[in-house]
Amino acid sequence: MANDAADRTPVFDWEQARHTVADDVQGIVVGTFVAALGLYLLKASGAVTGGTAGLALLLDQATDWPFWLIFILVNLPFAVLAFWKKGARFTILTAVCIGGVAGLSVLDGVLLPVHDLNPVYGVFAGNLLAGVGLLILFRHGASVGGVNIIALLLQERTGFRAGWTQMTLDVVVIVCALLVLPWYIVLLSAAGAVVMSLVLAMNHREGRYIGR
Repeated sequence: MANDAADRTPVFDWEQARHTVADDVQGIVVGTFVAALGLYLLKASGAVTGGTAGLALLLDQATDWPFWLIFILVNLPFAVLAFWKKGARFTILTAVCIGGVAGLSVLDGVLLPVHDLNPVYGVFAGNLLAGVGLLILFRHGASVGGVNIIALLLQERTGFRAGWTQMTLDVVVIVCALLVLPWYIVLLSAAGAVVMSLVLAMNHREGRYIGR
């Protein structure tokens, strides 16, 4: 009887679970859109977050340069790292996502003007959206550059979760924000960055997701 039950256990078809081109296209479009919306809410709140996105937001607060340009420039050095370690496909998709976030940051400002956004809501909603967007991109073989690439590389080679790596490196950006932003906004930003990192750490790990 036990053997009969074992024989009826379905065999998982890994090939069938692989992403199709259509899966990857919709995933990258949705992930980029959601991540960009999250960053827009953070920008509208006058806050920062971790990683290169947080660095771009911080430089946006400290300079007169447009966010879209800062975001691209901050992530450029990591394009070489991505190509060297992850290959052409990952690099191209990441470049597309970086450009998409930069472009959508401008479009969001035009189509979704925000006035008097509650900073607590903006920071936590922004980090949640950004985290979900990054999670979608990770699962479709892309990122938005920067610390995300380092986090993915470490996870693949050591098994150390990408979210924990991101959280560790986020501390540097948050501390630097004290030079530019009021302390209470920095504390709020730190709490929001933890939320985003937890989204990644709890959902992006080996064996949790079967699509490839």
